[in-house]
Amino acid sequence: MFTTTVAIVSFAVLISAFARGLAGFGFAIAAVPILSLVISPIEAVAMAVMLQVVVGFKDVFDLRRDIHKPSLIRLALGSLIGTPIGVFALAVMNPDAARILIALSVFAGLLILLLYKPKEARPNDALATVTGVASGVFSGLAAMPGPPAVAYYLGVGMPAKQSRASLLFFFFFAAATATPGLAWAGAVNSQTLWLVLISIPAMALGTWAGTETFTRLNSDQYRNIAIGVMALSGVLAGWRGISAFL
Repeated sequence: MFTTTVAIVSFAVLISAFARGLAGFGFAIAAVPILSLVISPIEAVAMAVMLQVVVGFKDVFDLRRDIHKPSLIRLALGSLIGTPIGVFALAVMNPDAARILIALSVFAGLLILLLYKPKEARPNDALATVTGVASGVFSGLAAMPGPPAVAYYLGVGMPAKQSRASLLFFFFFAAATATPGLAWAGAVNSQTLWLVLISIPAMALGTWAGTETFTRLNSDQYRNIAIGVMALSGVLAGWRGISAFL
């Protein structure tokens, strides 16, 4: 049984790390549903978060020259404001209704991205702050800080290399700030720590493979992949919410 668990966990981490290395996000979206087959959902979230923290330290060193600092700072500060709002909203809302609302928001953002493609980079400080708050709200509601941040970088026409680096930094920050809360909730235990430890090689290999693939993409290909991963996150969130009412 333990061998089966390790095999499934390693597979989940490998393919999810590839998605992360390729797009700069999407690790938890892909990993948590598969990890939840062999460990509890909250432990799966804890594993996804801790692995992103571990590998994120290398990203900080490798990609520090590629990030867009002004937007990243505003996203991070905004998320600190939005997360408590999302947690409060979750306390008064049905969690599944919240997931459906998030899915609808993701699809609305996707529609805008499909209809509008800027010809040059147009970062917007105020929009970055609002996006950070929205990411925090999404995080507090459903542990999904990604869609608003991804939509921001694609929507303002940031170069693919800069978008990916900034997203990797942002998710490292989000994971680092989420870890203490998960530990307090009891999601970090000896089993999750052991599984994180033995998953590091798969995480490193998948991230390397995804990064190598990213270097072969042009801007349009990257944008299409990012939109596809966003769509997947919306489908998964919506399905999880709707299934509870069926």
